[in-house]
Amino acid sequence: DVVETQDHYKSRWRSIWIMYLTMFLSSVGFSIVIMSVWPYLQKIDPTADASFLGWIIASYSIGQMVASPLFGLWSNYRPRREPLVVSTAISVAANCLYAYVHIPHSHNKYYMLTARALVGFGAGNVAVVRSYIAGATSLTERTSAMANTSACQAIGFILGPVFQTCFTLIGEEGITWKLIHLQLNMYTAPVLFGALLGVINIILIFAIFREHRVDDLGRPFKSINFEGEESAVLDQGAEGTVDHVAVVAINVLFFVILFVFAVFETIATPLTMDMYSWTRKEAVFYNGIILSVVGIESVIVFMVVKTLSKKIGERAILHGGLLIVLVGFFILLPWGKKLPNIQWQEIKNNSIPRTVSTEMLMPFWSLQEMQPPSNHTVEPVGCPVSQSWCLNTPMSYLAQYISSDILIGLGYPMCNVMSYTLYSKILGPKPQGVYMGWLTASGSGARILGPVFVSQIYTHLGPRWAFSLICAVVVVSLLLLEIVYKRLIAFSVRYGRMQE
Repeated sequence: DVVETQDHYKSRWRSIWIMYLTMFLSSVGFSIVIMSVWPYLQKIDPTADASFLGWIIASYSIGQMVASPLFGLWSNYRPRREPLVVSTAISVAANCLYAYVHIPHSHNKYYMLTARALVGFGAGNVAVVRSYIAGATSLTERTSAMANTSACQAIGFILGPVFQTCFTLIGEEGITWKLIHLQLNMYTAPVLFGALLGVINIILIFAIFREHRVDDLGRPFKSINFEGEESAVLDQGAEGTVDHVAVVAINVLFFVILFVFAVFETIATPLTMDMYSWTRKEAVFYNGIILSVVGIESVIVFMVVKTLSKKIGERAILHGGLLIVLVGFFILLPWGKKLPNIQWQEIKNNSIPRTVSTEMLMPFWSLQEMQPPSNHTVEPVGCPVSQSWCLNTPMSYLAQYISSDILIGLGYPMCNVMSYTLYSKILGPKPQGVYMGWLTASGSGARILGPVFVSQIYTHLGPRWAFSLICAVVVVSLLLLEIVYKRLIAFSVRYGRMQE
């Protein structure tokens, strides 16, 4: 047996920490604008509707879904520094493009769509990050390293809305730098900050990151993309086939986990604007605070599951996390009798859909005991009449919304980290770039369908249908987990090389 030297150990963990940073920046790239995309889109292109918002949010995941297997394949045969630097550079350029989408005189929404798709394409490096960490850690280190990776991702989701909330102080107008046609405001400052962080990440990858790989017992050995000159153990113990049933099952479960979380993220702004009559700025600000607190909760969960998994196992934690998410969405269902406030501006502008009769509206008006505002310049707030369910679906109270946030913030991180951990252990010592690419693509597919699901089901049928369908999907995933439960074991354990 070859014992790892102290220098090799330090270099290996320095490189892993650079991967943590890369994961953090990838999640910041998504979350730093998630609360402000809708108001910014309304400002730069009034022709954009809520359905197009779903496609803009989904475009990030479309880009990531396409890029993840490609970057994963690239990392299996070439030094990982190459796909890491290229992907980060793409994200930097895309963030700069996002800051200029207000300049064209038409079709601005399509420029925003392109910018977000390219940011997502750059975020395909998540597959490279996960595969590197899986290959650079022993079986006993794996759960902790994957938890740390997910914690860094969660911190990115926390700080993204925090940055956005801080930048709201600049205001919608902000400062204009006429020489380069740049508007620095609450919508563009966050992405420019994200571009700066990306440049710093590229510098650190060149300066600190090195290729390392160890087997399940922690012994260093050489791989196709190994760059060092240290002596290494040959790739022993890699014989055996991967349990593809378990691989497919984890991909499906991961899809469900990311799908419900994407719905949760996307629905926050429109739901609170509809239910609680928040303005665009209030929705961005308050949801930024709420999701930041939920993110802090998630980081704590990531730290706790590292210890908890040693006592009850990864599979049990995954099962518990899904149950908690199910309860979270069940609580969010409209249970009361009070209807949400209506958007009077739409009524006064005669934009009531023809399918809604005046006889239907009159009892609703008297129920609200309100008068339409006389000032047309005030931003209309409340549930728009174009969403016909607003007239008969009870509102979800703020206490329900916050309780749901807390439960989903508890269950989601448990499911996320255990999915990655179990997946990497099932795959074993073989190069995992392509497999991690497919897992990331699975999650990206969920992020595509989640916003589209919200924009279609929520907009046309309302929260009762949307959240009921989510609950049904989670129940099916729990049944799948029960079926494959005994197959979700480490590669080395499956072939009797290590004890579970």
